[in-house]
Amino acid sequence: MKISILYFSKTGKTAEMAREIAAGVEQVPGCQAGVFALEELDLEFVRDSAAVLVGTPTWVASTTWQVKKFFDEDSKDCALAGKLGGAFATANYPQGGADIALQTILEHMLVKGMVVYSSGASLGQPYIHLGPVALRDNFDQSRELFRIYGQRMARKAQELFGA
Repeated sequence: MKISILYFSKTGKTAEMAREIAAGVEQVPGCQAGVFALEELDLEFVRDSAAVLVGTPTWVASTTWQVKKFFDEDSKDCALAGKLGGAFATANYPQGGADIALQTILEHMLVKGMVVYSSGASLGQPYIHLGPVALRDNFDQSRELFRIYGQRMARKAQELFGA
C-alpha cells in the first residue's frame, strides 16, 4: 500500500520530519512511503496512494503560501478525494501557530473530500491530536513521535482500504 508524504520545507527541517514519517510507514508490513517536496511531486505515486500526509513549516501562525497554493491549484491532478489524509508541522515556538497550520491543512483535506485522521488520544500516548509538531527546542527528540505517526497512519490506511 502506497502512502505519499508531501511537504514544503524552507530550512530542511520539515523535509527531515517527512523522512521520519516515511521510516515509520515502512515499518508497517506491506506499506511503501513516497516522500516528495511539493515542487517535485510524483503524480502517479500520489494518485496510487491510499493516504496523503502533508507537512509545512509554521509561517506567520499558519501554513506557508506554497502549501496553500498546492491545495488551491496544484492538487487537482492528485485525485485526493477518498484518500486518508493527515498533517504535520515544524515550528520555532510552541505558541507559534503550528496548531493553526495543522487545522488549515486538515480543513483543505476535508474540502478535497479526504478522510482525515491523526490518532488523537484513541491510541494512547503519545497523544497526536491534530498531527505531530517538531519544535526547534525539541527537534531531535521529535523524531520518534514522527515515526510513530507514520506507523499509525499506515495501519489506519490498511484498516480502511485493505492491506
